[in-house]
Order: sequence, then C-alpha cells, then structure tokens
Amino acid sequence: MFPAASLLTTLLLALSIAASPTEVRDSPITLPVARRLNTSGGTINLLQHDQSRATALKNVNTGRIGRRAGSITVTNEAVSYIAAVGVGSPATTYNMIVDTGNSNFLISASTAYVQTSTSVDTGEPVAVSCGSGSCSGTEYIDTVTLGSGLIIIGQSIGVVSMSTGVDGILGLGPLNLTEGTLTDEPGTTIATVTQNLYTQGEISEIVVSVSFEPTTSTSDTNGELTFGGTDATKYTGAIAYTPLTTTSPASYYWGINESITYGSTTILSETAGIVDTGTTLILIASDAFANYQSATGATMDQTTGLLSVTLTQYDALHNLNFNVGSNTYALTPNGQIWPRTLNTYIGGSSSYIYLVVNDLGTPSGEGLDFINGQTFLERFYSVFDTTNARVGFAITSYTDATTN
Repeated sequence: MFPAASLLTTLLLALSIAASPTEVRDSPITLPVARRLNTSGGTINLLQHDQSRATALKNVNTGRIGRRAGSITVTNEAVSYIAAVGVGSPATTYNMIVDTGNSNFLISASTAYVQTSTSVDTGEPVAVSCGSGSCSGTEYIDTVTLGSGLIIIGQSIGVVSMSTGVDGILGLGPLNLTEGTLTDEPGTTIATVTQNLYTQGEISEIVVSVSFEPTTSTSDTNGELTFGGTDATKYTGAIAYTPLTTTSPASYYWGINESITYGSTTILSETAGIVDTGTTLILIASDAFANYQSATGATMDQTTGLLSVTLTQYDALHNLNFNVGSNTYALTPNGQIWPRTLNTYIGGSSSYIYLVVNDLGTPSGEGLDFINGQTFLERFYSVFDTTNARVGFAITSYTDATTN
C-alpha cells in the first residue's frame, strides 16, 4: 500500500479534481508526433527488434509474473513515433514513444525526472513490460500536459530503468495491461492517460486516434494523436469498426480478427492478432510468411533479415489485403516496401528493394498471429476505442502513396 504521507497527498489530488467543475470539451484534442529512426547505436536491425518485441508481447501472461521479480535492460527502439509531453509544474518536456502495446506512462531513469510542487513519490515499486523486455523503478504521481494546455492532474508515472533512446513511453494500450505493474499491489490497475482525460472531463469518450504518414526522412513530424475522437481532415470516407478479439493473448492488447490475402490467394486464414504502434514492420505467422515469400518470389537478404525483390518482381507485386470484418484494406505494392532512401540505415544496399512484411517467428494458431505495425498504420487511419471496445480503420490520402 501507499505510505501514509503519499496516500494523503494522492487523496488531496483526487479531492482537488473532484472539487473542480467538470466541463467536457466539445472537440477532441490533437497532439503532433514525429517518426524517428534511432541510429545512435549504428545500423538498425529492424527484424531483430520487432521479433524480440513480438516475443515479449506474446508472453504477456508469464510476463505478469516475471516482471515483478526484477528487470532486464531493454533494447533500443529502432523506429519510433515520438510525442513531446510535459510533466510537472512548471512542466519539463519529455520526448515519449507512442506505444499502444503498453498502457503505463514511463520516464527513463537515465533522463533527469524533474520534481516540482506537483510531484508525489508514492513509494510504490514498479515493474512493467516495455519494448522487448521489462523495466523497474518507482511510481510517482504528477501533472501531465499534452499539447497546448491540456492538463491531467494526478497521473501515475513510473520512473524506471530502460534504454529506449528517448525519455520514456506514452502508453496508449488497454487498462488491463497495467495490472500487476505496482509490485506490492498485483491486482491493482492504474488509470491510463486516456482514461484520466475522460474522468477529468477533458474528453467525452475514451478514444485515441492515430494518424501516421509514410516518410522518407530519418526524422519527420508526420503524425498526430487525437484524444477523445477523430480528426476528419486525416482520412477520407467513413471509419469502419471491428470489435476487439476475445482470443488470448491478442485480447490483452488492441487485438482484432482478420485474414490476409495476397491478390486473391489466402496466405493467412482469419485469426487473432494486434494493431501496434511500437512495431515497425508487419509481422505474420511463420506459415503465412512462407506463403507470402513464395507468392512474391522474394529472396531472404542475409544482411538485413528482410525479403528483397528485383525491380521486375516489384512491378509484378499484387496488393496485400487485410480483411477485417466485411472490409478490406489493400496495402499496395509501394506500401509493402521499405523506403528506398532509408536502405542504408538498416544495413541494406541503396539499390535493393526490401519488403516490410516479415516473420512473426511462431506458427499460426497461437492466439496472436499477426502484428499490424507502423508500416500498416502509415497507410490507414486508426481509432482505438475503449468506450465501445473496438478498433476502426479508414482510408487516407496516403493509402495509395508511391513515396517509398
């Protein structure tokens, strides 16, 4: 439990929220985000990073037990979407990874967490899955500022040991992922940023929408988070929704059911997987990946671990279709390749064409058989709707882009 002094302070924070008049904003709030390649450690190994993360995500059940016992150093995030977030009063700005596969608000202990008059040390030890491993530290309660003056009072913050190359993680996953992160209270969940926005009257529904755009730069402000609704300027047509899956372990995350076809050929029958802003590539079950490689005629590049195709094979590629409910989201041939101007950053040749679809590392039928990562989300607007337990997608002006 909280130490008495910390508990009293937390209660005072809660009372100050309750005493303030609650006025729900009429419109959603947006926050710009930027994609960044983390080249600080040299050449980026995309596949190694993503497969390590996938392993950690699939082991969520065992992770709930293991993460309470200690921590390991996590690997650097290879490609991340970063949001600038203020903490404290006056606020210190931290560059946070936007992560729908995590639900906690975490600041790296290697970054100087600046305590102000709004900071409360609860004395609670924290252990949480992050990136491709786990990290541990201490919980604080503090004020968080998003965008222009959007303030959350009393947000739980874990100041933890991690090695992500940025200041921390802005977790946008479901509430249940926070269960067990307070090591002395394993059955307790922690209110997420999105939930606190709703509780404190800042947004009218527990929804966060994501707009990512394809880019050929190592660092580019090419994204936007919208809390409490959607931004109609970022998509065309209607948003189509699908219910969250009940299949574990995908059900712990923003999990959905989908099938995948290459052209008219089914490479993955309908199954459960997740939509994840923290994964760069599109990962599919090993048997589906073998089907995809065979259908495209691609060869495995030993240097990058990615599939490569010749220009002739690229010209012959078919759409990769993600069939969700009654809707199909077609990833065009250009959407299936890594930006060629960025080939050297992943250890590749500037003249090669690399595919962004790769091997999850496990066969289908294990309850998490695909991860629709950033390279999918850069082509489709996405909505993560806690209020109605669903995920939505829409076409954008970048769905058919040929920038790669």
